[in-house]
Amino acid sequence: MYSHFYRRSFLIVTAALLAYALVRMLDPFWGALGWAAFLAFLLHPLHVWVTHKLRGRASASAGLIVGFTPFLVIAPLTVLGVIFATQLSSLVDYLREREVTSYPALLEKLEHLPLLGRMVTWIRAEVSVTAEQVQQWAIDSAQSLLGAAASVGGNVVLGVVGTLVGFFLMLFLMFFLLRDGAAMLSHLVNLIPMGAARRRGLMNYLGEVTRAVVYGSALTAVIQGALSGIGFALAGLPSPVVFGVLAGVCAFIPATGTGLVLIPGVLYLALIGRWGAAAFLAVWSVGVGFSDNLLRPFLTAQRAEVSTLAVFVGVIGGISAFGFIGLFVGPVVLSLIVALLRFAEEAIEKGAGEPG
Repeated sequence: MYSHFYRRSFLIVTAALLAYALVRMLDPFWGALGWAAFLAFLLHPLHVWVTHKLRGRASASAGLIVGFTPFLVIAPLTVLGVIFATQLSSLVDYLREREVTSYPALLEKLEHLPLLGRMVTWIRAEVSVTAEQVQQWAIDSAQSLLGAAASVGGNVVLGVVGTLVGFFLMLFLMFFLLRDGAAMLSHLVNLIPMGAARRRGLMNYLGEVTRAVVYGSALTAVIQGALSGIGFALAGLPSPVVFGVLAGVCAFIPATGTGLVLIPGVLYLALIGRWGAAAFLAVWSVGVGFSDNLLRPFLTAQRAEVSTLAVFVGVIGGISAFGFIGLFVGPVVLSLIVALLRFAEEAIEKGAGEPG
């Protein structure tokens, strides 16, 4: 007879080895699997509705949705990535052709601006910064920003479509995740060592957190980025799609948000003497900022509240770790970790309050 310790150790080692082998086997598929899982989650409500209309034929519903996905989801994202890259190139050419204002002349212009002029005068009097230092800082910052923007533009196209094989692999995986994803998730949940009621509560909470991140934070950022790009286009500024994408990414940043893109646009218009366009973009910027207070509660209605810090850190770390899809995966992963910790805390408190 084998001891209880031996049996348990054998099971743990075997499970660890099999898990390692599974991770190595799935290594070439993580990108396609990530996009397939994200799109399957996003389109699951549509799959349920279509399945009901087709009288329970889940395979037909999944096949129909997968067939239309390249035209309704992938194609718009790919077109956006191509336009972004094209406008980014045009923006670089535009900046090279512009006559750069000297540092003293720029300070003189800034001093004549209302409100900002007093601040610039104070900075000139109190802060000892040479013109060469400021110009070098501006050049380095512009190069870093354009380099990061070019990387984002490349990730939009390559991260969504990738190679032709990866693209069709994503659609293939998406079909099975749409059709069988709920059943697979149910089997995995049954492996969690806790009571049925607590398992249901945990999964409901995690589902609400995921929907809050995807439909609340991400969709709000997309809408604010689109509004910012429209504002730049109406104000006559170059490359509105580039600044719209950048504003969408900045929308995840607490407090400042899209202001990191819109405020420099207003200042630039004022510096070149286009006061009417500057006033319009300033008012438009206020509207975009207030839209966050309207959109986020509406899109996350009756869903779990998500920490702003988790969303911000998740976006930055997610893009660094997973590429463009990390924009969505990062906040979801961090929010799920927070949700699990909260659920564990509630379970411990509930267990401590039970008798004996």
